[in-house]
Order: sequence, then C-alpha cells, then structure tokens
Amino acid sequence: MIRPRLTILVALLTACGSLAMAQPTLREAFDGKFLIGAAINTRQVASTDKKVRDLIRTQFSAIVPENCMKPEEIHPKKDLYDFRDADAIVRLARKNKQVITGHCLVWHSQVPYWFFKDDMAQPVTKDELISRMREHITTVVSRYKGKIKGWDVVNEAVMDDGSLRRSQFYNTIGPEFIRLAFQFAHEADPDAELYYNDYSMDNPAKRKAVVELIRDLKAHGCRIDGVGMQSHVSFGTNLDEYEKSIQAFAAEGVKVMITELDLSVLPWPTGNYGASVETNFEYQKSMNPYTDGLPAEKAQEQTDFFKRLFGLYLKHKDVISRVTFWGLTDGDSWKNGWPMAGRTDYPLAFDRDYNPKPFVKAICEEAMR
Repeated sequence: MIRPRLTILVALLTACGSLAMAQPTLREAFDGKFLIGAAINTRQVASTDKKVRDLIRTQFSAIVPENCMKPEEIHPKKDLYDFRDADAIVRLARKNKQVITGHCLVWHSQVPYWFFKDDMAQPVTKDELISRMREHITTVVSRYKGKIKGWDVVNEAVMDDGSLRRSQFYNTIGPEFIRLAFQFAHEADPDAELYYNDYSMDNPAKRKAVVELIRDLKAHGCRIDGVGMQSHVSFGTNLDEYEKSIQAFAAEGVKVMITELDLSVLPWPTGNYGASVETNFEYQKSMNPYTDGLPAEKAQEQTDFFKRLFGLYLKHKDVISRVTFWGLTDGDSWKNGWPMAGRTDYPLAFDRDYNPKPFVKAICEEAMR
C-alpha cells in the first residue's frame, strides 16, 4: 500500500510543480497593463482547429479583423453590404470576452471600384462622394453600435514627409474628408472611440503632421480618442524617435495604441517601407535567406528587440491602451508576401506550429515583475 500512495504523492507534487512553473499567457501577463491583441482573418474565425481557437481565446484580450471590415469586403457593390464575416468575428470576440476594434472605415486602399465612379464610370462629384462616405460609415458603424469599442476611422492619410496623401478621397473632397469621416462615425455611434491609424511613426515629419491632424480635428469640434501606431518595425527602427511619438500623441490628450505590430527579420531591398502596400519588388533569392528556419542568432536578435520594444510599452503603460500583433502566427503574416512575394518571414509572437517564440516568455516575465 505504501508504494501506490507514494506514487500518487509524487504525481501530485509533480503536477503542482508543473502548474507553478507554467508560462503565463500574454493575456494573463499584461492584464492590468494594456490590452494585448491580434489581427484575425476569416479562416481563423471559422476554424474548428482547437489549437487555433485556443490560441485566439487564451492569449489575447483584444482582436481586430484583418480584412473583413474593409470597404471592398463589407460593401462590395453600391447596393450590397456583406456582413457575414464581420458578424462572425464580432460574435467570436463577444464569446471570448475580448475587446474588438473595427478596421477600417476610410482608406485609400482596398476600396471597391464603384465607390469613386458614377453609373457611367466617370468620377463622382464631391457631394456624391461625401454622400457615399456618410452612408457607408453610418451603415457599418450603426450595425455594431454597442458591440465594437472603437473604430480606425481614417487609415494612412499622411505621407512620410508629413503631407497629406493625394488619395481619391483627398483629390475629390479635399483635406476635410478626414474631419467628415470622424464626424459621420461619431454621429453613428456617439459612444464608440474614434482613432486615426498610420505607419512609420518613428518618422519625425509624420509625427508632426499627425499631431497637427489631432489638433485640427479638435479645433473643428471633432472627437478623436486615440492614435494607432501601426508598428511594422524592423531592426533598423529608431526606437528613440518611436518613443517620442508615443509621448507626443499622449501629450495631445489621446490614447496611444500599437495597432499592427510585427518585426520582419528579412533584408529589405532598399529600406523599410513601413506598410506602403503599393510598394512591391520582384523576388530575389538573396532576400529570402531563412527558408529552412530562423538561425539561433537571428532569433536572439528578435528576442532582444522585442524586449526593448515592450520595455517602452510598459514604461508608457499609463498612456498605451492596446498592443496588437498583426496576425496570429508567422505562417499567417502578410509579411510572407510583402513587399516581395514568396518569402518566409518570422515576424509574430507565435511560430508556424502555434508555439510561442522565446521573446514571449521574456516580455511576459517583464510584465509580471
């Protein structure tokens, strides 16, 4: 009788020890600091794979739709809205008790062709485009009133030199399209938070322009609650300038969100283009060096960079409300196909087998100190 009891005791002690040493999830580690999130695609929302569903549910306190709420997906034809995928991700977030952000209402990219053309395929007038923008924003935001915490109202309207992007919205309506978008979104859901979202936020010229944009919106009586710093970073990202942007936006009285975080470990043909989707290069084998896996020294470099980055986030946790990775695992990342298709990149917190990267343990330990 002694031996079976001893075996049971050892088993219990071993189990307790394993539980005590279990690595906390990102969601657990950053609870009380800021929301930790991921961009989720429609395939993942519909997945019945337990590994996928558990990863989404246990690791993240916030999610954002990667594509299904963008205009070309949710409003493909003038008289047709397709809410099926958007409704599904909202249901998933509510089931998992996660905060969901709507992404995005006005963007120069991924807009359906019809949005800027009349029935004769001619450019629409200023008044007509304003009307279409109002109708689109009102319909989408109203549908999710009370279910979505906040919206990326305008996405990527500022160029790296600080000028406003000459998009079709700008060329037809003028710079006031930004103010109108925020106005329409607020009217559709007065309780929803409203954000401006952009990349290359370590760029001083862009930082200055975004500060001016915040001030202009407020001067015209528009509500803006936060700025999303996309954070498609590289090893060459200037973290001193990046921190200055966190401080500058917070000084304007808005929340700061890290909205599309990923760290490409691959070489760039001519420098980091942030997230300028119109930039593409022909495939070069020399630009795809890690097809068989990430070398240990490069993985350590990634860990060291993420530790410095999350050190900044924790330092400024009083003004940062959310940090969101742009994707669930390395295999899902858009960086495998941009700015050069056919590459193998390793930019996210979880590898292609759904396992946490070494840096995940490091940043969780730092968060829980």
